[in-house]
Formats: sequence, structure tokens, C-alpha cells
Amino acid sequence: MNPIGITIAAEDARQADVAALMEEADDYLRTLYPAQGNRPVDVDALSAPGVAFLAARRNGSLLGSVALRPIGPGHAEIKRLFVQEAARGCGLGRRLLATLESEARLRGIDRVSLEVGIKQPQAIRLYRSFGYRDCGPFGTYRLDPLSLFMTKRLAP
Repeated sequence: MNPIGITIAAEDARQADVAALMEEADDYLRTLYPAQGNRPVDVDALSAPGVAFLAARRNGSLLGSVALRPIGPGHAEIKRLFVQEAARGCGLGRRLLATLESEARLRGIDRVSLEVGIKQPQAIRLYRSFGYRDCGPFGTYRLDPLSLFMTKRLAP
């Protein structure tokens, strides 16, 4: 897909096309992990106070999204980074992640963490290419053999 004309902006996650994108993401995750390994966050949680939800669109069509959820002073978690299959391969995941990190800095966040499934090598490569490093569970997470936890300190 050609990246020209794709915009990324903050939006309300409680939109029908966002719910459909999250269902597509959930369907994908169900092909990789058993039910107990999936802990999806719904659109209401992505619309909670303090959460930044970013949507990537072209001509109004939703192509991908990502959210930043505060979990402590100066610390936030990346949630629901997902790009539709038809929009993959043009660097949209990289653009979403870079935009999210910029938003985190604007909010005074200096540490960003995430949980990703071990059966998602493309996502793991993306995060590592941005400087995310393995860490232990954070927040309410517990060790899980299907999960990888990563974190990054953001430069000002």
C-alpha cells in the first residue's frame, strides 16, 4: 500500500470502525493464542480519561491504530497497535509507534512499556528496532510463557 495520504490523529475510540478494527485484531490473536492467553482491551477502556488513542486513516478509512494508557507517574503502556492486513508493508506500524512516542513525550511520559505475544515476531522486531528492551512484568501483569514484556526510556 502506498503511504501517501495516510494521516494519524487522536480520535475517540468509541467509533464503529474502531470496534470493527479491534475485532479484526482479536480474530488474528485468536489464531495465535489460546483463549486464556488473550487479554484484549475494549474500546471503552481505550476511551478512558488520560488514554491517547491514535487512528491512521486514508480518505476516512481506518487502516490502523494504537493507544497509550497511563499506568503510573511518568509511565504509560502501549495498547492495541494494529494495522489492517491490506495496509501492511508501507511502514504504517512504524509511523503509528513514532507518533505515539511523540504524544507520550508531550504528556511528560518518560517510560513506555508493552506486552506482546511471543508468536508475533514482526511486532517484536518493530519494537526492538525502536529501542524497546525486554523487561519483567509491569503493572498488573504476571509472568506468562506466551508473553514478552518490553520497555523503553524516552529521551526528552
